[in-house]
Amino acid sequence: MASSLRIGVVFLLAVFAFFQASCSSEQEHTVLKMGHALPTDHPVHEAIVFFANRVAELSSGKIQVDIYPGAQLGSEREMMELLQIGSLAMTKVSSSPMESFVPEMKVFSMPYVFRDSEHYWTVLNSEIGRDLLTAGESVRLRGLAYYDAGARSFYSVKKPIQTPSDLAGLKIRVQKSQTSIRMVNTLGGAGTPVSFGELYTALDQGVVDGAENNPPSFEKSRHYEVAKYYSLNEHTYVPDIVLISTYVWDRLSDQEQVWLQQAMDESVEYQRVLWTEATEQALQRVREAGVNVIYPDKTLFSEKVEPMYESVKGQPAYDLIKKIKKMGAPR
Repeated sequence: MASSLRIGVVFLLAVFAFFQASCSSEQEHTVLKMGHALPTDHPVHEAIVFFANRVAELSSGKIQVDIYPGAQLGSEREMMELLQIGSLAMTKVSSSPMESFVPEMKVFSMPYVFRDSEHYWTVLNSEIGRDLLTAGESVRLRGLAYYDAGARSFYSVKKPIQTPSDLAGLKIRVQKSQTSIRMVNTLGGAGTPVSFGELYTALDQGVVDGAENNPPSFEKSRHYEVAKYYSLNEHTYVPDIVLISTYVWDRLSDQEQVWLQQAMDESVEYQRVLWTEATEQALQRVREAGVNVIYPDKTLFSEKVEPMYESVKGQPAYDLIKKIKKMGAPR
């Protein structure tokens, strides 16, 4: 009994120490540590820097956001787990791994839920989008905003992907999301989770035959050096989500929360401009590098994955998908 008590006390002290390191306050000066896995030349990192600067301006220096890019503090999942125990204040993650914590987030990994970019942002800015941001509070993860991560499309090493049948026999790298794996399998390929940091080598050595991602990530990762076919079938719009630990959020004053949210909202608008520019530049650069950019008939892909919607019947995502598909639909 005494031994168990000592272990419990040590654990609580460790959590307290982590929390203090994550969100320290001295004489009304609060420091928030924020980690993410992207490089410093990525539009999302630039938006986070903008956010940190705006927080400092709005709070007259009372809140300082220290940024740790490039997965210095771990993978996206590891950083989410650090938020859950209060040892890290904030992070940016893709919504795909979020589905392990918040089942409703599965809607973003389901293919062809969104008709286009306009429909996508209409949903994110609606009550549905706002509810999804706060759905993680029960697991100590509060969403502050969505960053644009564009549409994800297939790229391949050996042959172009113009129709779903072209995926037959191909191992396609996906994120660690059961929904993403199922999507590729439904289309006829073999969904294969691989760490993003290991993907270049996996493509080069034939461990996988292709992958799927947005244009800026395809270009900045230099995957175009080994994958010379990029098919813009745009199967999913998977936003990035900025999260804050509820331990940290609840500790902030009402005014500090207002400063933080305002700075984040402004950074979202800034990031969307950066993202549009980065997407156009990325497509131009990969074309110049010899990549064959293909515009397939997306209807062929969307029809093939329709059975996936029935497969989630009875799950939290099912009703959301129906509501999203009806939103702003032509009459």
